[in-house]
Amino acid sequence: MDRRVFILSLFFLLGAPCLAHVGSPDVYFQGEAGPYQLAVMIRTPPMIPGVAEIEIRAAAPGLLQVRIVPLYIVGPGSKYPPPPDVLLPSKDDPQFFTGKLWLMASGSWQVRIEADGDRGSGTMAVPVPAFARSTLPMQTDLGALLAGLMTLLVVAIVSIFGAARREGQLEPGQPAGPVEQRAARVAMAIAFVIVTGLLSLGGWWWKVAAAERAQEMIYKAPKLSASMLPGGKMLLRVGESSWHTRRVEAVATRIIPDHGHLMHLFLIRTPQMDRFYHLHPVEDKGGVFLNDLPPISAGHYQIFADIVRESGFPDTLTAEMEIPEISGRPLAGDDSAANAPALLPNAVGNADFQLPNGTRMVWERQSGPLPANQLLWFRFHIEDAARKTVTNLEPYMGMAGHAEFVRSDLSVFAHVHPDGSASMAAVELAQASLPGKANQPAAAGENSTPGMEMPGMGAKSQISGVAFPYGFPKPGLYRIFVQVKCAGGVETGVFDTWVK
Repeated sequence: MDRRVFILSLFFLLGAPCLAHVGSPDVYFQGEAGPYQLAVMIRTPPMIPGVAEIEIRAAAPGLLQVRIVPLYIVGPGSKYPPPPDVLLPSKDDPQFFTGKLWLMASGSWQVRIEADGDRGSGTMAVPVPAFARSTLPMQTDLGALLAGLMTLLVVAIVSIFGAARREGQLEPGQPAGPVEQRAARVAMAIAFVIVTGLLSLGGWWWKVAAAERAQEMIYKAPKLSASMLPGGKMLLRVGESSWHTRRVEAVATRIIPDHGHLMHLFLIRTPQMDRFYHLHPVEDKGGVFLNDLPPISAGHYQIFADIVRESGFPDTLTAEMEIPEISGRPLAGDDSAANAPALLPNAVGNADFQLPNGTRMVWERQSGPLPANQLLWFRFHIEDAARKTVTNLEPYMGMAGHAEFVRSDLSVFAHVHPDGSASMAAVELAQASLPGKANQPAAAGENSTPGMEMPGMGAKSQISGVAFPYGFPKPGLYRIFVQVKCAGGVETGVFDTWVK
């Protein structure tokens, strides 16, 4: 085995424990609130209840005030919004607004944004899946203070028992003799053992209760089992999720279509990440999906499966399996595949990628590593053999394109669209819940093409590129798969970059 591939294999193994949470917890979104084009970043809290941090940037001057309201996407909680909070404009940049918002319960939320300015007012809704992903440690100063108080309390209790045994039967003013002193020490030792025993028992009970509570509160995606059937078919079974079913009153668990498909299946051969497949299994029965695989190269594959619940809550399910060489059926419909060079630990990154049809995809980027935890715009276009920009891109599943951001250790997987990191099914539900839109068609239906009329991208008849708003959740080496449709076929560009 190549030494570099071996090193990268160890990198994957070390990163495996990070798979408890896949994708990015923060939400990136761009859309229109009436006459205002807004780019939104929402940093979700690690624990619920918790405070979300919100940043909004207007594409043009004239926005004077932004108000935000949290409420559920569906159900009774979507009909009675609380009073809005007002975001604060930046002193240095009048187009930039920031603020904080409490999310009081887990589930499928929306942040409703009300914008007012020189050109009137407008409203839009941003889906926000709220879930606890970790427990918060106690602050060091507070822990030290409580430990000191507990020590003082233990010393006081033990001292009281010792004093009671030593002086409890003496006359007033009579000094304690050797017998009373020994008895006091024995009493203090017994008291110390009892008190520390009770504290240990209480600590054990507290840890067990906290672990049970954390098990209930901390989100875990449902399990996904994958197996091969004769004839090159893959069977996928979505497991039950107690995290979802406990919230029947707030979260509907039925799977709904997203871009016309109930499941978006991604297969990535590891550790090289040199084979990529975006497939769409068909539901055989509740929670069981079948997929007639296309030609697939043998190897060990990481599986990511995106589904969306009826509430708008997205799940990214994961599994891994060995897949043999499969001749398979030809790619058809929305299914796609890509071959790329192996991802190596010392990858330097690339700004263009040669496509099988003779064109190349170009990433309009600056050189060097990219920053983490910042809203970035990822812009791509296609060039023909003469280096002229291709302007006849077509909608791909109703979108200008799709992008998958994958960290080299597989701890991050994010399926992003031109409108952002939120699932389009959730966006449709959230937009439909806005006042006056209950009976209107969804914002991203089959006849619309989100992302194709963004600034600098031209009219729909001259589509020359695609852009995605996204922010890397942490530093590291990332591989980005960018998918567009050109001349009736889906083309996938593959790009590597370092994030610091």
